[in-house]
Amino acid sequence: MRDSAGAVPRPGGAARAAVGETIRAAVFDLDGTLANTLPAISRLLVKVAAEQGRSVTPRQAAAAIGKPPGPAFGKLLGMPEDHDAVAAAIGRYRELFACEVLREGPRLLFPGVAAGLSALRAHGIELAVATSKGTRGAEALLDVLGIRDLLGPVISQEMVRRGKPHPEMVLRAAADLGVAPWESAYVGDTVSDMRMAVTARMEPVAVTYGVGSFGELAAVAGTRMCGSFKEVVSTIAAARPRPMAGTASQQRRR
Repeated sequence: MRDSAGAVPRPGGAARAAVGETIRAAVFDLDGTLANTLPAISRLLVKVAAEQGRSVTPRQAAAAIGKPPGPAFGKLLGMPEDHDAVAAAIGRYRELFACEVLREGPRLLFPGVAAGLSALRAHGIELAVATSKGTRGAEALLDVLGIRDLLGPVISQEMVRRGKPHPEMVLRAAADLGVAPWESAYVGDTVSDMRMAVTARMEPVAVTYGVGSFGELAAVAGTRMCGSFKEVVSTIAAARPRPMAGTASQQRRR
């Protein structure tokens, strides 16, 4: 059963501290979390907005990153999401994405990401991506980063009816992995990412090297803060109690 926000409630509303529960899956945002695409995407957004007759600052462009394309370009252009100019800007952005962003290849990967994903897989943790990018752009970026084979399902904006911060995207990722949301973590770099994780009853894990500031991210209750991808790995691994030890202790108390 889902609640009114579309999230799956934890049994009895219990916290994950219950004996034997573990983090079994980690779902990741892409831009600003796995890939350092923010400078290149900001430049591209400024360029596309200029082609539509709007002057946008790099700071305004950076604030639009991580949002679904319609709302992002609607805000940048100061127009309704269904305006023809917004549709044209989205098309132009996707047309230029390969030559403006993907050309940087593996250099876009944040330090420690490839090794960290491999370490999480070695822990037996299932991995997926949930991103506001389109499917084609997300898959192409993961390919040039050289990490596509380390990840399972990629849930894009085009695959859901409602984008971030609604939890539909991450709930689908967890379902595709065959893991309950409350046994999963979502790792991202924006307040929307953290709110989405909380609503979905996932463990919210924030990286502070992306778009969101430390203060903004920490203001979302329960968020675990990480300054590097190495910290992401250790945070998720530490949130996995030892089932055998917990079971033995429980049996001694009976």
